[in-house]
Amino acid sequence: MIRDTKGDRVFSIVNGALLTLLTLLIAYPLYFVVIASVSNYIEINSGNVILLPAGLTFDSYRYVLEYKDIWNGYKNTIIITLLGTSINLLFTFTGAYALSKSRLPGMRACMLLITFTMFFGGGLIPTYMLVSDLGMRNTFWAMILPGAVSAYNLVLVRNYYQKNIPEELLQAAMIDGCDDMRVFRSIVLPLSVPMLATMALFYGVGHWNQFFDALIYLSDRSMYPLQQVLREILLINTEGTLNMAGNASEAMAEGSAALSEMINRAETMKYAVIIVASVPVLIIYPFLQRYFMKGMLVGSLKG
Repeated sequence: MIRDTKGDRVFSIVNGALLTLLTLLIAYPLYFVVIASVSNYIEINSGNVILLPAGLTFDSYRYVLEYKDIWNGYKNTIIITLLGTSINLLFTFTGAYALSKSRLPGMRACMLLITFTMFFGGGLIPTYMLVSDLGMRNTFWAMILPGAVSAYNLVLVRNYYQKNIPEELLQAAMIDGCDDMRVFRSIVLPLSVPMLATMALFYGVGHWNQFFDALIYLSDRSMYPLQQVLREILLINTEGTLNMAGNASEAMAEGSAALSEMINRAETMKYAVIIVASVPVLIIYPFLQRYFMKGMLVGSLKG
């Protein structure tokens, strides 16, 4: 048995202490959001909320969940996330498989054009004009098709195919009578599960948190995704607070009480909104963690 030297033990202790500190620095803000979302704003503002909630209340969640459009926003976001991620994975993995083959005519030219888009883009106004001309405004397609393929992810999956899937295995399958579609479906995809899970998580989180495209392309409130609805909740409460503050001198005692309640509601709702928007992703992540970690490890070691 090889015994650790004194230097090894010191390194392990220091390394463990630094990793513990780093974990606390990352975990505490998340924990604070949770306890602040069920605390009274006065206690938060007074610095009394540090390790445990103070003035326990679930009113912020009630305000958020009673908002009539939030469930419709959840439905829209789920549709956009599932449909968008499916299209992303379909185009990314089929395109990456084709581009990983040197026998593809014009492969180098295609890669040059794809790489070019990673450095230069048309800009917001031309993209908006294109989406409008294609008749996609006020449709879910405006949230999905303009970003159907990420050039970076496409190159990443292409490199994964080239480095981790032996060409001899694919050639053997073709000798046995498989065409490219059968090889891709029966061999390449089963061997790509870690990368598939990694890309699904990347694309899915991107769709789930998407609100800027909705802000630009959607004017029909019934099509607002969750993030747009939550943004609206915060704006409504902030504007309501400012309006009440402007009229506080007229309201006097009764108005000041209402103003205090509105400020309390607006501030605590910020934390509740973060929890409401993040919980679904946090629930899904543990199921993909094993594949996600494996995919990231393979990518970091083999490019």
